[in-house]
Amino acid sequence: MNSIKSELIVKIGAIIDPSRNKSLHDSNAIKHIGIDDESKTVILIIEVGVKNNEFTSQITRAIAKIVKLEYKFNGLTIEYEQARPDAIKKQVKVLGIASGKGGVGKSTVTANLAFALTSLGKKVGIVDADIYGANLPKIFDLDDVELDGDDSGKIYPIKKDGIELVSTAFLMDPNKALMWRGPMLGKLLKVFFEETIWNPDLDYLLIDLPPGTGDVMMDVKNFVPDVKLLLITTPHPSASHIAIKAGFGALELKEEVIGVIENMSYFEVDGVRHPIFGQGGGKTVAEKLGVPFIGQIPIARPVSGHHSIYSQTEYIGILYINLARNIMQLMA
Repeated sequence: MNSIKSELIVKIGAIIDPSRNKSLHDSNAIKHIGIDDESKTVILIIEVGVKNNEFTSQITRAIAKIVKLEYKFNGLTIEYEQARPDAIKKQVKVLGIASGKGGVGKSTVTANLAFALTSLGKKVGIVDADIYGANLPKIFDLDDVELDGDDSGKIYPIKKDGIELVSTAFLMDPNKALMWRGPMLGKLLKVFFEETIWNPDLDYLLIDLPPGTGDVMMDVKNFVPDVKLLLITTPHPSASHIAIKAGFGALELKEEVIGVIENMSYFEVDGVRHPIFGQGGGKTVAEKLGVPFIGQIPIARPVSGHHSIYSQTEYIGILYINLARNIMQLMA
């Protein structure tokens, strides 16, 4: 049976993936091949450049001719996986920062986690995919910046404090609302994931997602199939209730939720914690989804004087470093 499997690998490997115009062998696309002796079925996992019915149907027909007609197997099962864009190397760990509703501090958490990961020696990029509420340029104090590009039309991300960033805000008039629907949003994400010249040595790519589970979250999954999600909520029941819905929506999309962070957990005065937005929301979300509760972030102004970023020497900055370490372990 091993000799048959070897023959199948060679013959199937010669089939062309029309989305890449390369053979499955040349693109290292055959991720798994197995044979169920009892049912005489060949089981395959194949990575394709673009996962759509037009391309996968062509590949399936070509494989079926080999498996069923030439080798007389009764059944064929193929699972297709979409490859990452070439701009995002395989070693990059991709983390989407998600929430059920707006106003829970998702973008602030994204920025501070990026700084914390950088302080731990990691190379970090951020995609500001919160299309209608792009806020990261303001958090990074990046006003009126212009993106540079190369001769092919690809763009370079903006670099600030060692962190790379692309955002809708860099591509639009800052005083005009973005009023795009699904297809146009997909084109914008294509710029971020396929036409941005990211540092090839990136360790982490953080994606600041819009609230809820709309077109953007589904499209991100198409560009980066192995994206993992971190869910942000506040302790307030309304925020945690909607976060649970968003989490279950992500799970329906077969996205892995690695954990929950509770932001704005309490306000501390003279050592006394005041839970002004309630208590227990983050733990409730984590328990309902069956994922780790990673930690809490209190309400406080950064000592550094910056409106959103905490230095690594102040209490909340240290909390973020610990959260970043936990996230690194969960994504290892």
